[in-house]
Amino acid sequence: MSTEAKTDRLNKRFSELKESGRAGLVTFITAGDPSIEISQELLDALPDSGADVIEIGMPFSDPMADGPAIQAASLRALSAGASLAGTLEMVKRFREKNSETPIILMGYFNPIYQYGSSRFVNDAISVGVDGLILVDLPPEEDDELCDPARTAGLHWIRLVTPTTDPERLRTVLANSSGFVYYVSIAGITGTKAASVGSVADAVSRIKDTTALPIAVGFGIRTPEQVRNVAAVADAVVVGSAIVETIEQHATGDRPDSESLKAQVLTLVKNLAAGTRR
Repeated sequence: MSTEAKTDRLNKRFSELKESGRAGLVTFITAGDPSIEISQELLDALPDSGADVIEIGMPFSDPMADGPAIQAASLRALSAGASLAGTLEMVKRFREKNSETPIILMGYFNPIYQYGSSRFVNDAISVGVDGLILVDLPPEEDDELCDPARTAGLHWIRLVTPTTDPERLRTVLANSSGFVYYVSIAGITGTKAASVGSVADAVSRIKDTTALPIAVGFGIRTPEQVRNVAAVADAVVVGSAIVETIEQHATGDRPDSESLKAQVLTLVKNLAAGTRR
């Protein structure tokens, strides 16, 4: 698959959303949580449940930007045998059934460094990854992974926070592509929610600096919150609420996969309804 096709997939999705007059739903799951098999089945089913873009967390033992729910998801995934190579294999299997839905890998640089940056970029391209979010690689470290990833055709998606000042915003956006991820709260994932007014003000401020779509995440858990944020942003990101639902139904050594999937996919359908006002 060509890098041009990969780059187009994310841009095409946001163009389609704009034409349809609605915001997109970006869903997050951790690869391998609660098991490799169930995680693959969830990933494959997310688009039909309303996910417009999918973020897949690359399991890591020290996810410092994430709250307790996603930290626990990483630990469950690692205990189930998840790995970076396995994450890429999940994307490969997903692409056998779905060539349209953009896939973003999100996580930390350490596993990629251990895997080998050049090898990772090549393998990510080959299996059908569309972009990367690396929360611990600032613009000052672009030569580590951002530059080779962008050159190869992967989108590089940056995080912007409520404390990002105008000068820093220009620096953060310099090599960004695909969309901008606005972290609506100061803190870790899944702990609280920002007011719609503050989100609207922040989105407006960012749009004064870039033409990229703005996706808003952190603290968004309910269809009502999705609906409110969708009114002011180009996409809404939901992660912790989905991961917590997985955790609630992943009890025991052999969780009931059908019940777990039904609960998670029902939640995603309800969240997606908030973008289709």
